[in-house]
Amino acid sequence: MSTAAVVMMIVAMVTVWGGLALAILNLLRHPGQD
Repeated sequence: MSTAAVVMMIVAMVTVWGGLALAILNLLRHPGQD
């Protein structure tokens, strides 16, 4: 794989997993809010 492909893959993974982690932390911090 080219360097650009690896960089794009890492950026996409960080975006997905980072967003997931933020969502989970948000739910844990504010469990009663919709």
